[in-house]
Amino acid sequence: MSISEGETRMRDWTDKATAERLEKDVAAVKNDIAALTDQITDALNTFANSAGKQARRGYRQARENVDSTFDDMSERGSAMMGAAQDAYGSIEETLEDAITQRPLATVGIALGIGFLIGAAWRR
Repeated sequence: MSISEGETRMRDWTDKATAERLEKDVAAVKNDIAALTDQITDALNTFANSAGKQARRGYRQARENVDSTFDDMSERGSAMMGAAQDAYGSIEETLEDAITQRPLATVGIALGIGFLIGAAWRR
């Protein structure tokens, strides 16, 4: 069985057409892959930017919370210091009044406390 020259030309023409179609399809697939790569890159960049913004927002909020807590603690410490100074002033006035009203009793108490401290110190 021999193949005629027309059949050979027809086969060559269909092979060329198939090859050209295949080349076009491969080029289209390459273009689609390139476009998909660009889309994925854009999506990842958008995600990274969003994550970065959220991280900065979280850091800023945490810093504000720390600053607020520090300010609150500072105010409480100042209030406690003021209360301690008031208590000291009150005790000082009370002792001063007791010393001026009963000087001999105060000297006796001071001697007694000194004696107790000296006895405890020896042991």
